Amino acid sequence: MASGQQVAEENVRKFTAWVASKTDDDFRSMVLRGVLSRTDIAAECGFAKSVLSQNPRIRDSLKDLEAGLRERGVLPKPAAEPAGGPVEPRTRQAEGVGSLRDAERLKRLEQENASLRAELAEVKRALSRYAVLQEALAETGRLPR
Repeated sequence: MASGQQVAEENVRKFTAWVASKTDDDFRSMVLRGVLSRTDIAAECGFAKSVLSQNPRIRDSLKDLEAGLRERGVLPKPAAEPAGGPVEPRTRQAEGVGSLRDAERLKRLEQENASLRAELAEVKRALSRYAVLQEALAETGRLPR
């Protein structure tokens, strides 16, 4: 069984791989109330939403990521609250059943794609460890045929 520190480190690796697998357009589709959707991030990374606030390395990385996205214009700049109080949230326009189904399917496929990209990054990292071992075996003449 993994210790809490090992789980935290694994979550940091998952988050880092997830960030690397995303494009600006991917991030734009995840914007919710001026920030990235924490629920979507947690689902795509495969850990609980609480990890985003409780793991200090992930929390700081996410804050830095959002700041960088704001600088690039992917996320909106934080707006000062008007004198009259909070702004009423905008309501989404009703969509047809077909386009709603397509949007759900697209979101599911994007999550699956992000998950597979993160898994591929992990597998490539693990495979690189064995390349060194194979090279050492080849040099010593112990490489099986």
